[in-house]
Amino acid sequence: MTSIIDRPEQKSPERGGGTGSGLMAAIRNVLDRPLTSYHLVLGATGLLMVLGLLMVLSASSVLSLRTNGNSYTIFYRQLIWVGVGLPMAYVASRMTPRHFRMLAYVALLGSTFLLVLTYVPGLGKNVNGNTNWLSFGGPLQIQPSEFAKLALVMWCGDLYARKQKLLTQWKHLLIPMAPVCGLVIALIVGQRDLGTALVLMAIMIGLIWVVGAPTRLFVAAIVVVGAIAAYFVKTAEHRMARLTNFMNPFADPTDVGWQAYHGLYALSTGGWWGVGIGNSRQKWGNLPEAHTDFIFAVIGEELGLIGSLTVLALFLTLAYAGIRIATRSTEPFIRYCASGITVWIMAQTLVNLGAVIGLLPIVGIPLPLLSYGGSALLPTLIAVGMLLSFAKAEPGAQAALKEHRRPLFGWMSARRTPGPSGRENTRER
Repeated sequence: MTSIIDRPEQKSPERGGGTGSGLMAAIRNVLDRPLTSYHLVLGATGLLMVLGLLMVLSASSVLSLRTNGNSYTIFYRQLIWVGVGLPMAYVASRMTPRHFRMLAYVALLGSTFLLVLTYVPGLGKNVNGNTNWLSFGGPLQIQPSEFAKLALVMWCGDLYARKQKLLTQWKHLLIPMAPVCGLVIALIVGQRDLGTALVLMAIMIGLIWVVGAPTRLFVAAIVVVGAIAAYFVKTAEHRMARLTNFMNPFADPTDVGWQAYHGLYALSTGGWWGVGIGNSRQKWGNLPEAHTDFIFAVIGEELGLIGSLTVLALFLTLAYAGIRIATRSTEPFIRYCASGITVWIMAQTLVNLGAVIGLLPIVGIPLPLLSYGGSALLPTLIAVGMLLSFAKAEPGAQAALKEHRRPLFGWMSARRTPGPSGRENTRER
């Protein structure tokens, strides 16, 4: 055993050379706290949502004025969706893994049923060539495929948690997970929505890797997914046009390359600090879907490179928190579900950002927590609520939450403590 005397002398910050080590120690101390994951998820999500509302207001103002006669109509709708989604996220954060597992099969059956309804004439609505919307009359319409992402994550997490001791056998890794996910993906591909199908495939591959599938099985899954995606791209003329345009977005900037061209132009004119919030030029009709799929282009134009990097940092923070929750948990369902949520949000983010900056073909999926749309926002907020619930199950998190609440309750009780005269003690005002 090494004695204290035999140990090398540690430098203190005062002796010089210890500033860096002191900073690293402070960072490690913060990251080692029980509620770090909880605060990271809450903080990153909150900042992304506030920024999203601000950018939806800016990016949609011109379109909203032209179509509704009011620059704030689209923003008000998004605000309503946020008002609906936040209570749902709060309820999810108060639930336990047992509750989520009880709802997993209900969510899967419900979302699959809604997907089937999109094929019913009069209910399925075609938007931008994809029949992936379900109309209930009037302004009320939803996109069931967005809820299917959350349902599949919950169902796969519960399935693999039940089969925890059997996951060394490849057949238990794939059955019934692959057939059920394949059915849901087939329903979505039938709606001509390849972008959402690719995100679901990414969730499948991510979960197969998380549960510890053999390398050959993992590689085989990637090859199969790639072959399926290539087939559907090759058999659809508009998808082939997008792929060809992706190779050279400036080849046809007046037709197929219009959106990609103006998205890149918006990013290139932003500079370091942007042209200022509300001052985007591309949102004046040049950039299609400026408030939905291409909202990041408006962010880059109005907030510049610094704003764009800030958005990337927030998503990376959310990804780190999700991975941290998954790795620190000893409960299989939490590990698989947290991993699935993280893969889902990050895969969708990468596909969206890759399309905007020209690294991937345009597939038409929104940027999580930032783009306009309630169908995408609600399941994402519920998923964030689940991450918060899982974060509270980390070692020491419940005790830390009680410690955080105790000073507040102690202060409230101190204000109500009866004084010598029988009256409550209150602070002087």
